[in-house]
Amino acid sequence: MGSLKNNFPPVRACLFDMDGLLLDTEDIYTLCNNIILRACDRPNLPWNIKAQLQGRPGPEAGEIFHAWAQLPIPRAEYIRQNTELQRQHFPSAQPLPGVPQLLAALSAARGVHLALATSSHAANFKLKTSHLQALFDHFPEEQRVLGDDPRIPPGRGKPAPDIYLLALETINGRLRKQGKREIAKEECLVFEDSVPGVEAGRRAGMRVVWCPHPELLKEYRGREKEVLAGIASAEGNSQVKKAMEEAAVGGEGEGRGWPGRRDDGWAELLRSLEGFPYVKYGIGDA
Repeated sequence: MGSLKNNFPPVRACLFDMDGLLLDTEDIYTLCNNIILRACDRPNLPWNIKAQLQGRPGPEAGEIFHAWAQLPIPRAEYIRQNTELQRQHFPSAQPLPGVPQLLAALSAARGVHLALATSSHAANFKLKTSHLQALFDHFPEEQRVLGDDPRIPPGRGKPAPDIYLLALETINGRLRKQGKREIAKEECLVFEDSVPGVEAGRRAGMRVVWCPHPELLKEYRGREKEVLAGIASAEGNSQVKKAMEEAAVGGEGEGRGWPGRRDDGWAELLRSLEGFPYVKYGIGDA
């Protein structure tokens, strides 16, 4: 569990989520789902459900979605339609405000290493990023961990910490080969937009910056400290709880690491990545 702390070492590794954090693809996911929902005479995807889909691996997010949506079409047909819609719309994805400047500054900062940790699988990653090569060149190929990476065991996607621990290991493996000092978990800063993603970073024993979609922030108004501690859940909302129970997801399980405590100093809410406070995190020459 994260202890109360304000004397952190300087950040040496920045680990990034992608969807909704670097790129505007969360809105594209919503667009595609709502097209199908409307065609099936179902309501648009509400943010209290979407909040539980964000950051999770596709199969697990799909279970939650279908438990809520109760679509009148076979799941295979939903997947076909959704895949085609995503194929049309993902190539229009764009960086969110402040992202190009942030990545450029961190790449230029002395002693700071970058890694990507996204739940997107390889095919979708290519659709979303092929037209943005300059942006993703900030992440070395070996320091990109995708959702279908075979090194992540089944059922160990976010909010489990595995993807962020693996992202750190991709950096440390490189440092070991160079005979350099490895990076400790508390020297890592995780950038996330999703609630399960924040929990994953906290359970990995790392510091976290939470930069949520404005609608997600509205959904968790009054519970921001729980999110930052990695202890927010679907409790208190019967619709969300019912969908997650029917999907048989949620719950901590074993070996997931410890979340934090409210106001323990390990996480911060930022409404935008513009004007990032480099000095606060000990990042110089940025």
